[in-house]
Amino acid sequence: MNIHKAYKTELDPTVPQQVLLVKHADTARFAWNWGLARRIEEYKLTGKSSNAIEQHRQLNALKRTDFPWMYEVSKCAPQAALQDIDKAFKNFWAKRARYPKFKSRYRAPYTFRLNGSIRVEPSRMKLPRIGWLRLKESGYLPLNAKINSATVREQAGRWFVSIQVEEEIVVPENQGPAVGLDLGLKSFVAGSDGLTLEAPKPLLHSLKRLRILSRRHSRKEKGSTNRKKSALRLAKLHYRIGCQRKDFLHKATSDLAKNKSVIVVEDLNVSGMVKNRHLSRSISDAGWSEFVRQLEYKASWYGSTVTKADRFFPSTKTCSGCGTVKDEMPLSERTYHCDRCGLILDRDVNASRNLLSLSTGSSSGFEACGDLPLGESMKQEPSIVAWENGYVQTYRTTCQIDSRVSGYV
Repeated sequence: MNIHKAYKTELDPTVPQQVLLVKHADTARFAWNWGLARRIEEYKLTGKSSNAIEQHRQLNALKRTDFPWMYEVSKCAPQAALQDIDKAFKNFWAKRARYPKFKSRYRAPYTFRLNGSIRVEPSRMKLPRIGWLRLKESGYLPLNAKINSATVREQAGRWFVSIQVEEEIVVPENQGPAVGLDLGLKSFVAGSDGLTLEAPKPLLHSLKRLRILSRRHSRKEKGSTNRKKSALRLAKLHYRIGCQRKDFLHKATSDLAKNKSVIVVEDLNVSGMVKNRHLSRSISDAGWSEFVRQLEYKASWYGSTVTKADRFFPSTKTCSGCGTVKDEMPLSERTYHCDRCGLILDRDVNASRNLLSLSTGSSSGFEACGDLPLGESMKQEPSIVAWENGYVQTYRTTCQIDSRVSGYV
């Protein structure tokens, strides 16, 4: 299987090389603003706008007379920026993103993309017009893979490079069990097999320090050297918080994709949920969308399958034992109590079992009555009940028709 994969590592540039990297980033930002302005003007005059190829020809014609300083950097940096405008407008017309904006020289990050002659050795790599750059991590980047592009970015005073390569991998046959995963805040993941993952909550743990540095930064005089130093300290803390979150998500998703053959998750409307001012910080700190995104692409590497439940599937309000659906299930109610079958279970575990039932095509996690038609559920009468870690172990089960679950998968 041929895949596109990205490898990110930190650079160790010299001072002259850092100056050259900044020039490439500024040139890419200038090309973006120049190309966006021309497209807006052309659209107002003619109702049409050009593309990246045509704009690159126009920019090359103006280099010698208007922008001679652009010869100091690689031609790939402005060319990639014009290609990014194409993608930005395509996403805008497809309603996947907002209208493209101009990039500020004061707030935009230093970043640019290069392609062409890129070489990698164990402890260094070569970029066009920049030359050989030392790597802080030796032996991490692949040496024989085909490199499509390299993206350089400055973050918190450190320079990083991310290379996109084409690799041939052998997808293993995944023999692991199926699992349903309920994403939450009390427990980041509650699995139908008893798996529980606690999120590190890096933002919550660093919030006090973050507030202190933010107040100090706001009191510094704008444009002063002390304000630049304060901004760097604040950026380093934000970078550390992001690294802690990414480290947890990568380890969790890799372990699940390798050891589970089928993973059923919820299709959460995270962008809508963060509008709740009481939960927005905790939801953003958890990283649910990134967790699902990583699961999806890693599943294709390790032979597993990721299934998303319908956004309106009532996994929390449905009894995983008999299929009864409650009218309301407030967030403060942490334990699921079923009035019909007597099931008492943690609400997150109950939801994960309902998600698991979607992978088997059944309407309930318990299949003692076999496959049931739509609208039919199982009534469970407690027989010999063994309590262990909050789970009801044994039931005596009978079948009956329940019209209240009609219409749910």
